[in-house]
Amino acid sequence: MKRLLPSAFWCALLCCQYASAQVLEPAFPGAVDLDSAINQAIQEDKIPGAVLLIGHNGGIVYRKAYGYRALLPSKEPMTPDTVFDIASLTKIVATTSAMMKLVDDGRVNVDAPVTAYLPEFQGGSSPITVRDLMTHVSGLRPDLDLDPPWSGYETGILKALIDKPTGPPEIKFVYSDINFILAGEIVHRLSGLSENEYVKKILLDPLGMSETGYLPSQAVLPRIAPTEMQLGQNGKQGVIRRGVVHDPTARFMGGVAGHAGVFSTADDLGKFCQMILDGGDGLFRPATIRKFSTPQFTLPQPPPAQPVMRGLGWDIQSPYSGVRGDLFPLGSFGHTGFTGTSIWIDPFTRTYIVLLTNSVHPHQRKAITPLRGRVSTIVAASVGYGESRSRPVTHSVRTGLDVLEQDGFKVFRGKRVGLITNQTGLDRQGRRNVDIMRSAGVKVVALFSPEHGLAGVEDRPGLGDSIDKVTGIKVWSLYGKTLRPQPDALRGLDALVFDIQDVGVRFYTYESTMHYAMEEAAKAGLPFFVLDRPNPITGNHVEGPMLDDDKLSFTGSFPLPLRHGMTMGELARLMNDGMRPHADLRVIEMAGWHRSDWFDSTGLPWVNPSPNIRNLDEALLYPGIAMLEHSNNYSVGRGTDAPFEQIGATWINGFDFARVLSGLIVPGVRLYPVQFTPTASNFKGVSISGVRFVVTDREIFSSAQLGLAVAATLESLYPKRIAFEQSRDLIGSVGVMGALATGEDPTRPAQTGLEEFLEQRQKFLIYP
Repeated sequence: MKRLLPSAFWCALLCCQYASAQVLEPAFPGAVDLDSAINQAIQEDKIPGAVLLIGHNGGIVYRKAYGYRALLPSKEPMTPDTVFDIASLTKIVATTSAMMKLVDDGRVNVDAPVTAYLPEFQGGSSPITVRDLMTHVSGLRPDLDLDPPWSGYETGILKALIDKPTGPPEIKFVYSDINFILAGEIVHRLSGLSENEYVKKILLDPLGMSETGYLPSQAVLPRIAPTEMQLGQNGKQGVIRRGVVHDPTARFMGGVAGHAGVFSTADDLGKFCQMILDGGDGLFRPATIRKFSTPQFTLPQPPPAQPVMRGLGWDIQSPYSGVRGDLFPLGSFGHTGFTGTSIWIDPFTRTYIVLLTNSVHPHQRKAITPLRGRVSTIVAASVGYGESRSRPVTHSVRTGLDVLEQDGFKVFRGKRVGLITNQTGLDRQGRRNVDIMRSAGVKVVALFSPEHGLAGVEDRPGLGDSIDKVTGIKVWSLYGKTLRPQPDALRGLDALVFDIQDVGVRFYTYESTMHYAMEEAAKAGLPFFVLDRPNPITGNHVEGPMLDDDKLSFTGSFPLPLRHGMTMGELARLMNDGMRPHADLRVIEMAGWHRSDWFDSTGLPWVNPSPNIRNLDEALLYPGIAMLEHSNNYSVGRGTDAPFEQIGATWINGFDFARVLSGLIVPGVRLYPVQFTPTASNFKGVSISGVRFVVTDREIFSSAQLGLAVAATLESLYPKRIAFEQSRDLIGSVGVMGALATGEDPTRPAQTGLEEFLEQRQKFLIYP
């Protein structure tokens, strides 16, 4: 299987400089919801109790024990220092850590065959690699046979060494304890120590994880959370298992194995998670941490499932990653344990969750995946993901139109007005601007329409003039024979007014329409009014690439970055500053809008700004996905029910594309393979393969980063299929195009000129 791993500059997105440790305020925003979720699980007998530990930004922000650690033979309250059998968390805490150390020391090559370290494996001949073991694609079975019973570490290793694979490696994901039993034996042979001794030396002692290890002592027995009841003779009730590993294979092997056997507390696991977030904390190289916790294997799954993605040891996206919840993005990672334990780590917000339960006490119950996911979702929302990061709906934002309406349009009294508008020119009650202006006595004598026409439904070039059926006013097209208001259309006017909802993207042509109209108003000596409206994708996010100064056109009439973070009123001020002659510009400011507002926090009605931008997610994806859409052999989803939410082509393999693109870890978005048939535009009537995008956190999501990742992946997998020159006006930067064509880092030229633009932009901003 060909492996296309993230290049260094994409991996670097996961690595940041961390602040020194600090303890945050004890009041955690999600505390009430967390208590409710866990207590409900206890009441419904899904778990006897739990310990929850949450770390964020270098400190512990939540630490609490719930319910009971023991129900039989007598009830014992859960305490924060309870020791748990962490089951398969052993794979990441012990075995993965040991492997990282061996990789750091140059003693293990994860792409080497297992036989390089275990010569007798499969009789000395096997294509299975160490990477295959640690990503669970070896083809080995889930577990060793336990019947008839056997005992001894060496016996278990011998069985693992000769266990016959069910198929070739790198074809199918099968979560297998045998994989990590073998990995543990590699640790044993290379270190010269038993795994418990080696892990204690390289991890537990240096981190002060004094309550973690295999084979717990009798001294901590009273604090150990018991697991399942053992059956006595003839199937009768026996004793509760406590301090003895629950996993039968690890138990048969004497309690020390690569897949299970470690006991620990929430506090100790918190130290471990913080070390991972801190890039190894001197114990491991940061590059090794990144390597082990980013996708090292991606296996396509049938639609609509997402691909299986695993790090080395760590779970990123698989049937076992429900612990991630609904908001933590791809790029976060963790693991679960059969006894009811779990860890999830998010490097983007520097957050970890340790949830420890003994859900197998005193008997096995259904998996607690829903509880784990619920806890993670609450935590993610509390640290800034999802809607909690947006300002709440204010219902108080008033557009420039609403402001003038409240004042009775006094500024236009006695003036003959030309109005540049379309279907988005509505007030808060959903009434057309032209109608309410005329009702207020304003003499609207000419209408001008941009691309897509006055009704916003046309999706073709060359629109002609028309008549507004409601008012009988002539509508001059600014997307036909001319892109500018002509002198005969402006003759007799006293003011030219612009009122259109934009989407905040450099190549959205409404901005050029405003720019050209403002230039013509300046020539004609007409005052130019901009009735301001929100930037729907906020005024805080500015992303390159910049448009090169020498390549201006109707799809970019002013040198702006891809996502400029300005309203139309602010843009008009910026554009007017560079115009000669200046226009008599008058911006009618909004009331109640803040730069951090997304459109859905304004209380204003959503109107599709154009036929293929039908919701806020599409508006947010549009800057990145549309960057390549002028390529005539490529679909951005036009002609489907999800334009700009998916891409595809006849020459794209959606599974391969999703696998590689997922490895680039673009924060705030998930993706999965799709098959779709456009009813219009490129590939009309043809079933094509591609990927679909789901924004999971719009605050950390970068439209430009996704667009560049898509472009780089297309060029990597399908060289020369995309003609970047065809999308030159959309990409905007010759430097970015050159980097994409040569396989170099496109993010560097994408930053060119941004600092200067931000400084220039600051002078023209209106809103806080």
